Amino acid sequence: MSELRGRAPAVDVRGLVVRFGEVAAVSGVDVRADLGRATALLGRNGAGKSTTMRVLAGVVPPTAGHVEVLGLDLRTHSLEVRRRSGYCPDVGGLVPRATPWEHLQLAARLRRLTDWEDDARAALERFELGDVAHRVTAGFSHGMGRRLSVVLAAFHRPELLLLDEPFDGVDPLGVEATLEVVADACARGAAVLVSTHLRELAIEACDHALVLRGGNRVAELGSAELVGEEGARAYRALLD
Repeated sequence: MSELRGRAPAVDVRGLVVRFGEVAAVSGVDVRADLGRATALLGRNGAGKSTTMRVLAGVVPPTAGHVEVLGLDLRTHSLEVRRRSGYCPDVGGLVPRATPWEHLQLAARLRRLTDWEDDARAALERFELGDVAHRVTAGFSHGMGRRLSVVLAAFHRPELLLLDEPFDGVDPLGVEATLEVVADACARGAAVLVSTHLRELAIEACDHALVLRGGNRVAELGSAELVGEEGARAYRALLD
């Protein structure tokens, strides 16, 4: 994937509008994400983060705006974008009657992966899911489901990794494993987008953040600008 470095942005979104009936969930948002970097979509609940991520994942169609992912127009190349991306949704995405191993087995078949078993075991162990690899997910806690969703999103080493609220309800070990996944993806030249309402983890996971409020982008800040009390004050000011 190193040959992708230095090319056009992995994500190039301009003037994104998403409406559900009369309600505008996203109103003219611009997003750029580059290969080899992690970008945070940061804001409170209802800011438009998850809707933006769903558009990029090909789950929700844009109402208006330019959306290009991995050099492809999302409107006309949705299947190819999905093939080259990995998506951890903010909710759902798991089959309650299937085990983590069965989820990974299905992912490997759909993506025609070979010799995937060792990687699958390592990924489950990293997220402390090895002991429940053959237990159906119906009884999983919210945090366990979040961890498995991150595993599934990153399993095929996508060129674009979309993690929507991956830290929500996750214990410190799961947070650490997720941060490692983000770092690994960037190191191999992938682009990563992480949506979260947690400023401290956005700083730790990403080198810059796009702040959303009420469906609008209100600022783009480097991680250093969000550190400490001064960063917390600056962030709160953007949300008020």
